Formats: sequence, C-alpha cells, structure tokens
Amino acid sequence: MLSNTVLAQSGIQFGTSGARGLVEQFTDPVCAAFTQAFLHVMKQEFTVERVALGIDRRPSSPAMAAACAAAAVKLGVEVDYYGVLPTPALALQAMQDGVPAIVITGSHIPFDRNGIKFYRPDGEITKVDEQAILQAEVEIPSVLPLLPDESVKARQLYMERYTHLFAADLLQGKRIGLYEHSAAGRELNADVLRSLGAEVISLGRTDTFVPIDTEAVSEEDQQQALTWSAEYKLDAIFSTDGDGDRPLIADEHGHWLRGDILGLLCARALNIQALAVPVSCNTAIEKSGSFAEVKRTRIGSPYVIEGMADLAKQFDRVAGFEANGGFLLQSAVAMENSVIAPLPTRDALLPALMLLAGSSLQGKPVSALLAELPERFTASDRIKDVPTTSSKALIADWANNLDAMLESLHLPGEAITVDTTDGLRVTLSSGDIVHLRPSGNAPELRCYAEADDYIKAKALVNQCLERVQRIVSG
Repeated sequence: MLSNTVLAQSGIQFGTSGARGLVEQFTDPVCAAFTQAFLHVMKQEFTVERVALGIDRRPSSPAMAAACAAAAVKLGVEVDYYGVLPTPALALQAMQDGVPAIVITGSHIPFDRNGIKFYRPDGEITKVDEQAILQAEVEIPSVLPLLPDESVKARQLYMERYTHLFAADLLQGKRIGLYEHSAAGRELNADVLRSLGAEVISLGRTDTFVPIDTEAVSEEDQQQALTWSAEYKLDAIFSTDGDGDRPLIADEHGHWLRGDILGLLCARALNIQALAVPVSCNTAIEKSGSFAEVKRTRIGSPYVIEGMADLAKQFDRVAGFEANGGFLLQSAVAMENSVIAPLPTRDALLPALMLLAGSSLQGKPVSALLAELPERFTASDRIKDVPTTSSKALIADWANNLDAMLESLHLPGEAITVDTTDGLRVTLSSGDIVHLRPSGNAPELRCYAEADDYIKAKALVNQCLERVQRIVSG
C-alpha cells in the first residue's frame, strides 16, 4: 500500500508541532509510512544515509520508534538511536551531523495520545514539508520492529552546550528544585545544574507519564510549587514538559513564570536585536523597548522559524519564543565565556539557565528580575473534548459578529482591535485582551487573556471558558 493512502486512512494530521493522534492510530504500518514518506521527501533535497531517532517516556513510544527504525533500515538508511532524551538535544545532534531526525513524543498532550516530530538536516520541517510527507507515494513494505543499540552521544553534546557556556561556579549557593515527573531530560537537567554549582533537590519524580502543559499549569502543580518552595527554601524550581522543549520555572516564592515572560527575560539577557513570537504572547515584549523589531506570527514553531528567517536578513542577533516558553535561537550569540551556536527549535534549558544566570550574576532573586518588566499579565487555560470543528465554527461566527461575542462572553466595553492571525484575538476598550483558539494538537479550545493584573487576566480566562463550555455543551 502507498504511504499517502496509509496516512490518509490513519486519521492523523500535523498540528502546531508534529503529527499527533491517538496511540491506537500509530500502528506499525502508520509509523513506517510516516518514516518512509519523510525520508523520501528529505532525499529530494539531501543525501540521506543516516537518521537520528529519539523518544520520550510515554509507554507507547518505544514500540513506535521500533517501527520507525525498521522502516528506515528497509530504505537502506542507518539509524542513530539515542533513546530517551530532550527533543532539542536530538535536534542539536542531528543538525551537527547533517542528518534528518525523528522524535517519538506527544509532548504535553493527554496520555492516550502520542506523536512524531520530524527534523530536516538543517532544522525543523516546514509546513510545505508536512504536506509533501502526507502526499508522498511510497510503497510501504511489511516491517519487523526493532530498536538499534542506544548511544549517549546526543545527551553529552547537549550538556556540553551549556556547561561550556557559563563559569563552573555560576550557580554556587543556589538551591534549585527540579520537578522531574516523567520529563525526558530529568537526569540531564540535574547534571547540568550541578555542574554549574547548584544544589539540586529532586521533586516529584514518577514512573507514570505526566502530561505537563506549560501553558496551562494545573491547580495541583501551582499549589505544589508553593509548598516545595517554602519547605526546601528554594531559589527557583525548574521543570519541562514531557519532551524537554518547553520550560516551566518558578521564582523563589514558588510562583510559576509565564513562558513568554521567561522568553522575554532570556532574549534581553542574550542582547537579541529582533524577535519572532506568536500572536498570543504578552505585549510586554514590545512595551519593554528591548528589541529593534518584534514580528508576530501564527502559533506554532514552524511559523516562528519562518519569522526568524525573515528577520535574519536584516539583523545579526535573532531569536524567537512561544507562549509555552520554548526558546528558539536563530543566530550564533557570543557570551562572556563562549559562543552559543544556533538552535532554531524549541529549547527549555537555555531560557531557564539565562534566568538563573541573571539572578546569580546580578545578585537579585528571580522575582526582582520580573519586577523590572512592564506590568502586563497573561493567563491561559483550556477546555477539553471540544471538537475542533465546533471551535472553528464558533470563532468564525464571532469574528463576523463581535457584538455577539462580547454579549455571549459577558465582556464589557467595545472591541478596539481584532487580530485573526491565529484564532480570534480581541483588544477591548479597557486595554484587556481575550484570545480564543482551537488547539492544533488535540480536541481542545484554548483561551488566552491579558490585563494589567494577573487576577483579572485569570478571571477573564475562567469567565470566557465557562461561557464557551455552556455554549458548546448546548
């Protein structure tokens, strides 16, 4: 059977970051079809003799990887298997070796789902590549799933990237809580922090997979951070999502930072000239006056990468980040002790280390660094099990009738500006912002809000999602 037929029948599509679907949809033939179609597309531009392969800790990931590895071997492509590791670590190794890469990960999406991310030898695949993969006509042979021997080379390279960037005593005297849960890079992150002098306290490790969403931190995790911070007298808490490309970091009080605020602090510390960020990010980025240009994009790393490529035509120090905190470095950046090479894919470790470095070098707690930014606060959350078709239809109706939206969501005032770059983003006469968008990875509807006070932003999110839930539930 041809790959395009297998993939069409699977029901799996590309979202904002990779192909995502239910675990039962990722059968051996489907994983083989994705692998062979991807490598077929890559061979049209590159000489492909090897492919890098890694996984997260989901129970379904090893079997999917074994099917992908067998399919690659059937095509005469050797597999460099790196086991469980952060996605940016695999991407870094693959880009250094000039080979394509496949990561088996569902990132933060629910436990009953998984996914596959693909990398070209020069970085993430594009939206054009995604369509080419889905449309490729490659005959899919039967495969006997098999994983090659595991290499630690990619983990070592990723660790050296950061241990060589800073002085070995950078974090001396700092007590860092590491919320490990089931994160792919939990051991690696601990090793990096310790190598920079920090005292690391392991928190919340589990053998059961935990789908941490850095854009919608659960009430349980919020309370847990407050408890840990007080109990262990921590300077910060660090964690990531499942595959290690989205950071989650809390200040010394146990308050989780928003990902876009972390990205803003990281970009300032790196002296970035121009930024590409999704439309959902905090407007404190522009209000900070720290950047010559800020380019707003659709949500999803492929769009941020396109924006960074455009900015790199004019500026020497270009980066991007997303509201989830994942930081993308387009340009090589000279630091005091070293030069950090480009890594144009989401990374959780760089923004966390730059924040901790700033706190240590300036002798200020993390909360003091936050206090220096413009006072704009964002909140976000989601409602699950909302069919994407229903979300899109509702948003389309409201985009054509803003008064109906304001009335349905009980929002006061008027709509001053409207942005439909991705979903529906409305700035109200009060200066508050409400943004509704269907998730690109799961049947969920996300709501983002921005205000001059966090409690107000959070209340806006809760109010909007409660009203939307009533509407979609009939």
